[in-house]
Amino acid sequence: MNHDPAPLTLRERKKRQTRQRISDVASMLFFERGFDNVTVAEVAEAADVSAMTVFNHFPRKEDLFLDRLPEAAELITRAVRERQEGESPLVPLRRMLLELMDQRHPLSGLHDDFPHFWRVVLAAPSLRARAREAVEEMEDTMASLLAEAAGVELGDSRARLAAALTVAACRTIYVTTAARLLAGERADDIADEQRALAVRAFDGLERALPDGL
Repeated sequence: MNHDPAPLTLRERKKRQTRQRISDVASMLFFERGFDNVTVAEVAEAADVSAMTVFNHFPRKEDLFLDRLPEAAELITRAVRERQEGESPLVPLRRMLLELMDQRHPLSGLHDDFPHFWRVVLAAPSLRARAREAVEEMEDTMASLLAEAAGVELGDSRARLAAALTVAACRTIYVTTAARLLAGERADDIADEQRALAVRAFDGLERALPDGL
């Protein structure tokens, strides 16, 4: 089955380009001056848009820097909903995570530039709080997807538990990767070990949740 997304319209492409430009400009300013020392108005001016346009794309200032959260939710949703017939949701989720790591995708955190990102986050309490909130949002998304896949009621306690375990496993892989990079290790030097950690984590999840719940 062909699961390629429909082509974007010109309007959608322009919106994405504007969003990306705003995020890129904001990130540059945050890296240079620190998150708390930059205002949304300054981001808007540097990106040559209005403050309203910034907020139309990013409801909160923190989302300017943590701009890949919607992409993460989209990738997880597609992985679960477009899985092959008979597959447990954990199978495509494992596959997606390993592919992101192999590609050195920003969402894997496995990149030599990522210490700069994490230093900005660690220096800003509001960013740390938003990151914790994002984990809770991801659990909610995962629980809904797992309940949908299993054909059970939304909010089913089994789906909530499975989602919490799955997100905790992914968070552990991500956080340990970040800690090693912040300590000065190189992405290429730790990639095999972190990939093996991901494999072990999903092996454990599949033993605990053979049907995804």
